[in-house]
Amino acid sequence: MKIVDIETYAVGAGWKNWLFVKVITDEGIYGIGEGTLNGFIRTTEAGVHELKHLAIGQDPRHITALVKRLLDSVSLDGGHIHRTVIAAIEVACWDILGKHLGVPIYQLLGGRARESVLGYANGWYRTERTPEAFLQAAQAVLAKGFKAFKLDPFGTAQSFISKEELELAYEICRTLRDRLPADTRILIDVHARFTGIAALQAAQKFADLDIYWFEEPTGRDRQETVHEMALRSPIPVATGEMYDTVGQFYTLAQGGGVNIFQPEPMSLGGIGASMQVAAIAAGHGSVIAPHQSGGPVATAVCLQLAAAVPNFLIQEHFDAFNEPWTRELVTWHPTVNPDNGHLSFPDAPGLGIDLNIDAIKAHPYDPNAYLNVHTEGWERRLGTRPQGSEAA
Repeated sequence: MKIVDIETYAVGAGWKNWLFVKVITDEGIYGIGEGTLNGFIRTTEAGVHELKHLAIGQDPRHITALVKRLLDSVSLDGGHIHRTVIAAIEVACWDILGKHLGVPIYQLLGGRARESVLGYANGWYRTERTPEAFLQAAQAVLAKGFKAFKLDPFGTAQSFISKEELELAYEICRTLRDRLPADTRILIDVHARFTGIAALQAAQKFADLDIYWFEEPTGRDRQETVHEMALRSPIPVATGEMYDTVGQFYTLAQGGGVNIFQPEPMSLGGIGASMQVAAIAAGHGSVIAPHQSGGPVATAVCLQLAAAVPNFLIQEHFDAFNEPWTRELVTWHPTVNPDNGHLSFPDAPGLGIDLNIDAIKAHPYDPNAYLNVHTEGWERRLGTRPQGSEAA
């Protein structure tokens, strides 16, 4: 079996764009992957086509060798773009291998470690930043069957946060904690915007709210900052979504203080690299909770990992809050069990999901579909660029 071509499909999905990839073989089997990276869809798409000559003619079932070829054959490391390109192709090859053998990918990773996984909602609060508005939106989340959700209540605060802004953020979460069922898990994302001391002050402020975790509390330039904050935080700290190498998670484990690792399979290089991170976390006595803010193919990737990885904690889930028509783009979506808030796993051979090309072509790339958390009102996820910027 040989790879004969790789096709790409950029789709406008409302508030951001997604990139899907199809790897085609000479035996009629094809696999699909995803290369979504917010703000870099066209760039990543170009990267797929620039590197696909390294994949064409190769056996897609030899995944480890192909990934090494895609990584090593470029003299300079292309960082997140490079890893995302590799992941899109790598996942499609896992899909091909699973289809070829007639089993889901998780069977190739050691079989099921569980029957379903707890999911947490994200992308649900497209509303004004007030306690009552957030409460109303959160109640709609629970009505869909979720028992956990994540929010960033801090507006556009960066580096430091004023007393007034911190109080408003606290009141939003206080309202959610007081007026939702006691077993509701509330996760907080800071989007790496605070200094160490500001992040610690915020965590101390929220200490009485039984927050599930405090995500990316500090800037991304110096990993030491998150260690210092996490060792003193009264709330568990989660981080790692911006890492693009496995070695960064080894350094995270060495630094201490963080026991929730958040690999992003798509920008880390795919399923193989994510399994390596899970092993590092297990050896450290930690868990993984993959980041996933892309499209439904990336969701299926994370759920294949969730099925097989023993130290898998919880899975981020945007799909239920995307534009309703996005469900037409693919053939499978997980269900939410209202009894426990768990997401179901795909069980068809390979990745367990396929693309609807006609529906994808009906929603082409949108140059305005863009998310910037430093822009006032970003919580609404309107998919528009800031005023004064030009759409290419």
